[in-house]
Amino acid sequence: MGPKPTDERSDHDLFRTELVNLIDQRHELVKLAALIDWQAFAQKWSPQFESTTGRPALPTRLMAALLYLKHVYALSDEDVVERWCENPYWQHFSGERYFRHELPCDPSSLVRWRQRIGEEGCEWLLAHSIEAASRAGVIKRRSLDEVVLDTTVQPKAIAHPTDSRLLNRAREHLVAAAQDAGITLRQSYARVGKAAEAQAGRYAHAKQYRRMQREIRKLRTWLGRVIRDVQRKAEAAGSDIAGTLKAKLDLAQRLHQQRRDSKNKLYALHAPEVECIAKGKARTPYEFGVKVSVAVTAGEGLVVGMRSMPSNPYDGHTVDSQLEQVSILTGHMPKIVLADRGYRGAQPPSGTRLLISHTRRLPKRLKTLLKRRQVVEPMIGHMKADGLLGKNWLKGADGDALHALLCGAGHNLRMILRHLRVLCLALVAWLMFVARNVIASAGPITRAAAG
Repeated sequence: MGPKPTDERSDHDLFRTELVNLIDQRHELVKLAALIDWQAFAQKWSPQFESTTGRPALPTRLMAALLYLKHVYALSDEDVVERWCENPYWQHFSGERYFRHELPCDPSSLVRWRQRIGEEGCEWLLAHSIEAASRAGVIKRRSLDEVVLDTTVQPKAIAHPTDSRLLNRAREHLVAAAQDAGITLRQSYARVGKAAEAQAGRYAHAKQYRRMQREIRKLRTWLGRVIRDVQRKAEAAGSDIAGTLKAKLDLAQRLHQQRRDSKNKLYALHAPEVECIAKGKARTPYEFGVKVSVAVTAGEGLVVGMRSMPSNPYDGHTVDSQLEQVSILTGHMPKIVLADRGYRGAQPPSGTRLLISHTRRLPKRLKTLLKRRQVVEPMIGHMKADGLLGKNWLKGADGDALHALLCGAGHNLRMILRHLRVLCLALVAWLMFVARNVIASAGPITRAAAG
């Protein structure tokens, strides 16, 4: 069943005070709520919840607001739901009429809504954050003519991959899956496997790499024995290996065959899509996650496009797909694209000019404009420090794509809130200045009455 309209959910209650009478109408979240077209979410998402039976879906405005607030304030699903009960401004932003003391929904509802709306729905959230920024005056229409492109790494929430840990975890998972399938193994190597993993870590810390490799060889040998034992017992029983056991067995075989010079390595058992990406940083030579392409306006640094790029493609090969997303979200194709030297050799679409850093023999205006390329660096830093781009907890490659888009939407809303906050402070200062001048220009009797 589709979500209930807002007017059907909130009946008038004479004995309760409405939220609009409790909160300050000058607050930035109140102003932001008026800038977003919430009816568009209902028209876009309601057809995805068509049903004749069952409980009605949660209101689209509530779920969109919770996803926005989660990425604006860098919270988990559990934290954003719990803090929603304590904050009347968040409830007003979500479309509530009266203050509520109970949870708006279970945190798992956010997971199911993300899966239901998919990448297209998250792009819809990002597009509406861009429209709200335009209405608030954060960007102008001509700002979309000049865009900066860059790539970064969206790290996955995994432990640092080591051979000893991966081999031992693969053996433990395979043994547990075999026991669940009713297969009795000859030996599980539980005690010696745990000890060998710990000993390999100690040898690595002491820089005794030959002894460390000896422990790793033991772990690899024990994993191979468990793999072959599972295969023999399954064949003897005459049953096909399927389901969870087959998935665990495939991962264990892939890890057992993996060597230092192998391609498409496995870095996490629960996230096989994780890639090792080197970005040339001295502090973090290697990061484990997925490459993300970011497009921001050259003038203000507003995110107008964000897309995950699996398989770690060359930066220049991401230009076409990223500009296509920018044109879809904003309805406007940029005329000038600024990028670093990692985009050399890229051919943008016709009508768009690509300017690479340190390009010589440019007109003075373009040289000045090219200095704005660095605006994307602090924007990426803010998304990682103030937002959730620094670590992705969502599952699978689809989770990488959804998380990147929502991080861009959260960054845009933070910029809008900062802009509205500054405007409010400037307005208050101007009113105080005018009042002070009026009192100063009045006569002594008027000033005494005013005092």
